[in-house]
Amino acid sequence: MDDKIEIGHGSGGLMTQKLIHEVFMKHFDNEWLRAEGDSAIVESTHKKIAFTTDSYVINPLFFPGGDLGKLAVCGTVNDLAVTGARPGYLTAGFIIEEGFSFESLEAIVKSMKAEADNAGVCIVAGDTKVVEKGKADQIFINTSGVGFVDNLHSSLAGGGLIKDGDVVFLNGTVGDHEAAIINAREGFFESAGLVSDCASFNGMIRRLLDQTDTVRFMRDITRGGLAGILHEVAQMTSLGFEIEENKIPVGESVQAFCEALGYEPLHMACEGKCIVIAHESESGRVEAIMKNHEYGKNAARIGKVTQKHPGEVVLETIAGGRRLLEPPREAKVPRIC
Repeated sequence: MDDKIEIGHGSGGLMTQKLIHEVFMKHFDNEWLRAEGDSAIVESTHKKIAFTTDSYVINPLFFPGGDLGKLAVCGTVNDLAVTGARPGYLTAGFIIEEGFSFESLEAIVKSMKAEADNAGVCIVAGDTKVVEKGKADQIFINTSGVGFVDNLHSSLAGGGLIKDGDVVFLNGTVGDHEAAIINAREGFFESAGLVSDCASFNGMIRRLLDQTDTVRFMRDITRGGLAGILHEVAQMTSLGFEIEENKIPVGESVQAFCEALGYEPLHMACEGKCIVIAHESESGRVEAIMKNHEYGKNAARIGKVTQKHPGEVVLETIAGGRRLLEPPREAKVPRIC
């Protein structure tokens, strides 16, 4: 195979078939892909499914802690998991710029395969388009995902189960992903130790749902950071949050990075973190289950739900005061996911 992607690789002819078989089929091989149909036919005994889609345009493609391929799998798996679904199948659509190297493409595909295996999902269908040089920026990926939902957990996604007095948990440090991406892109600090938290945490979520009875809601923390997600939920439910700043875990490297550049860690995107809201009666159990999983070892109880100030997030500061935690007004940098 040639070293670079050419326009002919997106033509649908022999070059396209060669690309599909020598890169995508080679790494994603499974019984559904081998059928080479226009759609994958999969089986399920579940009556309800969760269905999501997302596009990934991150820059740079390769960064400390991950790459575009790993991110494309993690993001979609996590979106399914926090609705209470068991992620099962993904599709992958590639838009590739003419001249992109096969070496980089194969590295991305191999990374997708490894993360899909780690998350217990299969990539069962896909599409490839090649555009002229200068018409895209190297490569973009769209992934869609299907997960299966038990009736017991079919109401988690909407926020309607959240009640006054419920407890808010976070499964680890915030801001890791965005700080790592900004630093990798701009090269501010050569040895900052900033690593993305990019990870599929569906295994941790499944343990929580299987071993507890009162999880009310979950949401992964991506663009907008912790502050953005909390505001989104507050507006959605007409409830408020009281959050303890000293309970929110922030890594030393991220804290130093944010202080140096004037960023707010609570506004920084993550790709392996989520909030979990559960009844007070199971707060100890929820925290223990999260801490006992590799993607929740730094989990913390960070606050509670309240009716006192609907639609608002109040931060109890480290200094002992209280202030409104505002959501981010705009994105600090584009293409962080």
